[in-house]
Amino acid sequence: MDVSLRYLLESLSNYIDDDEEANEVYVKLKRNSFKNEKDFSKSLSTREIEKMNQIIKNEIHYANEENDEKRSKELNEVYENLF
Repeated sequence: MDVSLRYLLESLSNYIDDDEEANEVYVKLKRNSFKNEKDFSKSLSTREIEKMNQIIKNEIHYANEENDEKRSKELNEVYENLF
């Protein structure tokens, strides 16, 4: 799995207990062998893209507050491919 997608998978794991849509995307990501962020993004519905937009923005903000530049960069790679 792509490094950026691994960071996303880890981030999504924080949401799966309380958010059904996040859980659906988590399962999709875990079960499929996406080559890169673009392939993953293409597999998402409009509703899933909206959810990922929200979650990734929150996670990038958190990474920036924690000065975790690597995490922020990798999540930003996914975010850029959503649109």
